[in-house]
Amino acid sequence: MDRSKFVNDPAARRRKITLADVAAGCGVSRATVSLVLRRSPLVNAATRARVEAEFQRLGYVYNRSAASLRSRRSSSVALVINDLSNPFFAEFAAGVDEALAAAGYVTLLGSTGESAERQQAVLASLMEHDPAGVILSPAEGSDARRVCQAVGAHTPVLVFNRELAASGWDHLGLDNRDGARQATEHLLALGHTRIAFFGGHAGSSSCRQRREGYAAALAAAGLAVQPQWLVETAPTRLEAAGQAGALFARDPAPTAAVCYNDAVALGLMLGLLARGRRPGVDFAVTGFDDIPEAALSVPPLTTLAADPRARGRQAAALVLARLGQREAIAVQTIVPVQLRVRASSCAPGRP
Repeated sequence: MDRSKFVNDPAARRRKITLADVAAGCGVSRATVSLVLRRSPLVNAATRARVEAEFQRLGYVYNRSAASLRSRRSSSVALVINDLSNPFFAEFAAGVDEALAAAGYVTLLGSTGESAERQQAVLASLMEHDPAGVILSPAEGSDARRVCQAVGAHTPVLVFNRELAASGWDHLGLDNRDGARQATEHLLALGHTRIAFFGGHAGSSSCRQRREGYAAALAAAGLAVQPQWLVETAPTRLEAAGQAGALFARDPAPTAAVCYNDAVALGLMLGLLARGRRPGVDFAVTGFDDIPEAALSVPPLTTLAADPRARGRQAAALVLARLGQREAIAVQTIVPVQLRVRASSCAPGRP
């Protein structure tokens, strides 16, 4: 075969490149080319490199849809995120994609922007690609019945982070109650007694659970939750910064805040600075998630480490494991979080 044919002949370039063309071009069998595509360990490194170089030279594009039809197995998993602008979920998505790629799957990514209506549309669109499974971080206000209508009864679903009541699907979550309890106890140990819970929406299961952990720590210290110290905001940096003043409209004002997540905590610190108050000096702040930016903020943020990238890899492993045991009882996996003490938490009245 003339190997320059596909480069120099326009008609040949328009023709679809086949596995047989690749095999002939690099002097191996078609079966060997197929094994390279499937990432088989049976192909030695030198042969694999030669075949992959020929893929590039000829511009071969692997038709996953056709391969899936031939094998009767989908090679994709849908990942639907409620807020991809949150660094926690960006890290989580990266972890999911890493693990799926290592297992030979492609990630179909959709973001809902915290809209239950958009979530339905995103799910319907992704399901047209017949994914093997779905990883869903539900938007606020999600309804299990409607989500099931979009996904169908036969596709495995892993619900991440927030709960989706009565869904009957596997769930992977963080130990929200214990995490917020740890943060509150840390502030109590520093000497704070006026501690706010800042950010999130009470209708969200993760926010509700974190508030419960916060309230339990206060109760154990003989302190009552003050309703005026519960400040709701969207779980974003921008809204948290804008709502920072709400803390100081309270009488007496709190001296510390357990924040719903790191994005809220970082926004609150910006809002404090805009009002002439120094986080970590005049006011103590804790977050939740330990996104990469938390350790680099000024001051570095005290937070609960959830390792979002590892959670993404874990979510991928769970949904792939479900493919082989679809009739098994749904499993709830709750991951512990660990307090990371940094400079944003300080004793009250520190000069």
